[in-house]
Amino acid sequence: MKFAGVGLVMLAAVFWGISGGIGDILMEKGWDPIVISFYRGAVGLICFALWFLLQFRKNLNISKQVFFWSLLAGVGVAGNFSFYYLSIEASSVPVAATLMYTAPVFVLLTSFALRMERSTWFKWGCIASVLMGIVLLTGAYNPEDVSVSLIGTIFGLTAGLSYAAFIFGFKNASAAGRPQAVLTMAFLAFCIVLLFFADRNQAASVVTSSDVGWFILLGLVGAGLSFIFYVIGIRWTAPSTASMVAMVEPVTASLFGVLLLGDYLDLIQLLGMALILFTVTFLSVKQAG
Repeated sequence: MKFAGVGLVMLAAVFWGISGGIGDILMEKGWDPIVISFYRGAVGLICFALWFLLQFRKNLNISKQVFFWSLLAGVGVAGNFSFYYLSIEASSVPVAATLMYTAPVFVLLTSFALRMERSTWFKWGCIASVLMGIVLLTGAYNPEDVSVSLIGTIFGLTAGLSYAAFIFGFKNASAAGRPQAVLTMAFLAFCIVLLFFADRNQAASVVTSSDVGWFILLGLVGAGLSFIFYVIGIRWTAPSTASMVAMVEPVTASLFGVLLLGDYLDLIQLLGMALILFTVTFLSVKQAG
């Protein structure tokens, strides 16, 4: 079961990485990032609702605590998907995916602020290392020749902050509720939130467009199947192992962007990416231990 769990978590991470590339393809076709995010979650919601209905009676016992944390998770994933694609639009898939991967640092800073975790020199060193990686990745060390726009960097980091909120919400919700119910409520909240921000005319036109297949594929790969694989696999996987396996996501997204979409990273950007990925993975493993 241990190897099956690792395999499912890795497959989910690969799917999430690929979803960034699919989103970039749709943006190149003229689709709005918020509309893309909405359909990614909406198709996922259909998958989760079907999973929920398969064991309808067992999933009905929902407490107020589970409901609250599921709503937080839904808002977090709405922000994560949306800001991730906005960051891709303003920069590139490899940069956006790597900046999003700073989520554990935001979790750590929040834990400091809420006094849920003790501040140590090691942890602040990890935060400084990630900040250095961001400077190298975005080219901020040379203001006259910045390789990534400020807005692209802000969107990428906000995607990471939103991802941290999703992790925090889902962790608390799943501790007291069944994953089918948690995912269904979270993605229902996701769809309601994005309905207020999406271009409704463009969203309606997706159904009759020639790109509807891309949207369905994005929803299945980026939400429906991947989240189901993840919540099943994480049960059989140690937290430290899951943290290391999660690094597959930004690596997959980067390879997709560089090999298939023509994105380019210079040597200093690659060094910054490696510094961020190594530091965050090392921090996650230490925290899990």
